[in-house]
Amino acid sequence: MFKILKYSFFDLMRSSWSYFYFLFYLALGFVLLFLNNDVSKAIITLMNIIIVLVPLIGTIFGIMYYYNSREFTELLLAQPIKRSSIFLGQYLGVALSLTLSLLLGLGIPFVAYGLLKSTVIFDFSLLLMNGTFLTLIFTALSFNLALMHENRIKGFGYAILVWLFLAVIYDGLFLMSLIVFEEYPLDTFSLVATMFNPVDLSRTLILLKLDISALLGYTGAVFKNFFGTNLGFIISMTALLLWTILPVWHLSYLSKRKDF
Repeated sequence: MFKILKYSFFDLMRSSWSYFYFLFYLALGFVLLFLNNDVSKAIITLMNIIIVLVPLIGTIFGIMYYYNSREFTELLLAQPIKRSSIFLGQYLGVALSLTLSLLLGLGIPFVAYGLLKSTVIFDFSLLLMNGTFLTLIFTALSFNLALMHENRIKGFGYAILVWLFLAVIYDGLFLMSLIVFEEYPLDTFSLVATMFNPVDLSRTLILLKLDISALLGYTGAVFKNFFGTNLGFIISMTALLLWTILPVWHLSYLSKRKDF
């Protein structure tokens, strides 16, 4: 698996899209710091971009890499190599290359600006950690969808639909349910519904650590009482970890049983 991971990683690192992805975040970091002149404000602005863009990039890169390397994958399948090792190696190669571009692209400008001496270094670290989780999660989801659908158009369409649902539609349904059932106690429902969406969970964690949960009103107070505690933080990190592990496990399960 390590050799396949290494090949996939360096194959993507040689791609012009990886450099574009890295340079985009590098330029974005410098521009935000130049415009805001404040690390904490730059982190807030960056959060709104990362929460939507990172899952989209992970989804597109994952689905495109799988379909573009199908011939090479079929060649590997003819060799005495475990199926799970092939697909897990490819997945990790894609996910790690995207994560490295994200970490370096945002880390360089903020470190150069003096992040290491700033009081918001933990907030920035949490932002990068959530970005890493979202990359791993949505890349794994895209590989699962690609394995489930041989047709490229159908697989790509389903992958975009999953991203659209978790990043946009889910929030709309969540808010509508809060409005419709506003007469009922919805504290527990809000907390559980948030953990069922990795995008919402990442956004909530960052907002609370930036101490701007008051902007969320009553809901912000409920989230603060739960996610703001050490226990709530551990539970939310466990939920993100499960969101990462379960798609990877399902990817391994599919690869062993799929008829190529």
